Amino acid sequence: MTTSEKATDNTYPLLGKMDSPADLRRLPLTSLPEVCGEMRRFLINSLSGNPGHFASSMGAVELTVALHYVFNTPYDRIVWDVGHQAYGHKLLTGRRDAFPTNRKFNGISGFPNPDESEYDTFTAGHASNSISAALGMAVASRMNTDSPERKVVAVIGDASISGGLAFEGLNNAANTPNNLLIILNDNNMSIDANVGALHSYLAQITTSRGYNNLRYKLYKLLKKMHLVSDQRKGSILRFNNSLKALLTREQNIFEGLNVRYFGPVDGHDVGLLIKTLSDIKDMTGPKILHIKTVKGKGYEPAEKNPAVWHAPGKFDPATGEREEDCCRCDKPVPPKFQDVFGTTLLELAREDSRIVGITAAMPSGTSISILQGVMPDRVFDVGISEGHAVTFAGGLAKEGLHPFVAIYSSFLQRSYDQIIHDVAIQRLPVTFCIDRAGLVGEDGVTHHGIFDIAYLRAVPGLVVASPRDEEALRNLMFTASRYNAPMAVRYPRGKGSMTDWHTPLRLLEIGKGEKLSDGRDVAVISSGPIASEVSEAIARLEAEGVSVAHYDMTFLKPLDTAILDEIIAAELPVVTVEDGTVIGGLGSAVADYLTEKGRGDIPLHKLGVPDCFIAQGTVAQLRHLCGIDAEAIADAVREIQLQTLHAR
Repeated sequence: MTTSEKATDNTYPLLGKMDSPADLRRLPLTSLPEVCGEMRRFLINSLSGNPGHFASSMGAVELTVALHYVFNTPYDRIVWDVGHQAYGHKLLTGRRDAFPTNRKFNGISGFPNPDESEYDTFTAGHASNSISAALGMAVASRMNTDSPERKVVAVIGDASISGGLAFEGLNNAANTPNNLLIILNDNNMSIDANVGALHSYLAQITTSRGYNNLRYKLYKLLKKMHLVSDQRKGSILRFNNSLKALLTREQNIFEGLNVRYFGPVDGHDVGLLIKTLSDIKDMTGPKILHIKTVKGKGYEPAEKNPAVWHAPGKFDPATGEREEDCCRCDKPVPPKFQDVFGTTLLELAREDSRIVGITAAMPSGTSISILQGVMPDRVFDVGISEGHAVTFAGGLAKEGLHPFVAIYSSFLQRSYDQIIHDVAIQRLPVTFCIDRAGLVGEDGVTHHGIFDIAYLRAVPGLVVASPRDEEALRNLMFTASRYNAPMAVRYPRGKGSMTDWHTPLRLLEIGKGEKLSDGRDVAVISSGPIASEVSEAIARLEAEGVSVAHYDMTFLKPLDTAILDEIIAAELPVVTVEDGTVIGGLGSAVADYLTEKGRGDIPLHKLGVPDCFIAQGTVAQLRHLCGIDAEAIADAVREIQLQTLHAR
């Protein structure tokens, strides 16, 4: 997709004329299947060249059209969970021509973002928050006495609804006056099994206006006869759900809650979706509509392999050949850090029967799938439930096992209490393998792993480390496997720098850093793979006659105080560099130590992610923006050297 393919492109005669959902609502129902077809063609053409989350958005096309056709957005609220499926929503809400900038620097976000559009009602990026957020909006609308009544819809997937926060929201929705509609977009996990024509008939009749008018009149009659009351509405609702379960010979998880359940409904029949939504949107009380969809719908390669096509990278829209698959060469290339983790974990597990792996719905995303493929009984995928993953690991460790918990940095935030309460207090041997640490690039603000150093450094007894390369990652994992207490190892998204990385494992001394180069003018202290940017900066500075000492701390907690004492003794000004928030990270730890030693007079310049939220872009662009690339590091060294010379 190029910027020339805009509203005038005859490829999209209907979609190309839509600048808002109001334009969609002016179309007859008969035109909507063609709108859906154009949306899919647009997504295929665009995402083949500018990669993003493909299969989820393809599977939610009809739902997106139906929601904006039935509901008066943006006055009515649609709250998307995660947002992987919201590309079609962006196309219909004024961002079609901007879509070529999706996930790019200074472009539109790959997730719903209220700062970007009034149609994006709530920030999305982490799973399972839609029901709670939407419930808050629905209750606020009642309290504000909005007129006309504001409809609120939460759209959540079958994976996200397994998260604990979603169940908390469901439980509260059942006990709080509201008219929330929850749409469960089920494209994989079967909550209710299909059992044929009777099931389909009941799914349709129970969503019809006629059925529900009759049901409401019967309730009013029973209430007038004092046979039921508002206090007993929950009992009647549970009886109704149980009756439906009896007739359909099915059970569903909502029947015990005061939440009306409808479905499942074919999520790719746009006409049926519109009829169903129109029939139930004005009903009082919380309700859930269960729809069945196919991830990757409309593009055969994605339908056949939805996991790979969740975010496939660039691909040929005609053949479905992915660039990642066809770019094969004989020249060795550095591996992804996650693959080094997965390969090393398998090696460790083969030698130590205590080692098990845990992931929260990311077996391939973390490469824990490498161990899973060989020893499936030693890997536990707990779904989107990071808090449970950590406490579960604590339970395993309490009984003598050594869990390696692989979770993305931004998602590990959700389990902070469990890290403290269920692992650290008991000094249990759990190793946290923190993938996607640092700036992650195009996924943007909700996915950057920039806070883990700051929030983990505060936990007593927790060792925090970051390898500068693949060899160091292997050695840290080996060290963690022999360490009888909690340890966190953070590493970035993407490839490393070594091709000859599969070296023999060796134990590292906890809290011991490494001096990478001598220097007499300035000391630079770094942690993690950002060391490569420091090395490039030093090479530039040496050409200018500036002598820079470079230290790789490796361990952020405990710090190598011997290194800091050496720097103090040499009276060198210090620049710290980290791929994380500058508040509470490596630089703060160094500053604290200098103060404790009574050497707060030593010049210190802390480089890291500034105190603001960072949008999307390439990692190189974002490092430059945050001032942690080679150019910025060199500038900081020059500046602090001049300051020191003037002070003397």
